[in-house]
Amino acid sequence: MRTEPTLRIPLGILGLLVALLVYGGLIARYIAPLIADWHALLQLPVYVVLGVVWLLPLKRFLIWMETGRFG
Repeated sequence: MRTEPTLRIPLGILGLLVALLVYGGLIARYIAPLIADWHALLQLPVYVVLGVVWLLPLKRFLIWMETGRFG
């Protein structure tokens, strides 16, 4: 457990926000036009999967924010 504050946490949060904005922009730019004509029930699983995919690297990123290591 750390005893002194570090800049990793605020920088990590800003980095996460920037990464999510870029990810969302890429999805809106490239994926949304491809599936815009699909029925809403067919679009739903695509957006659910895309909404969960960004969570996959999050655990290691949060570990880095707390400890400074990726493992």
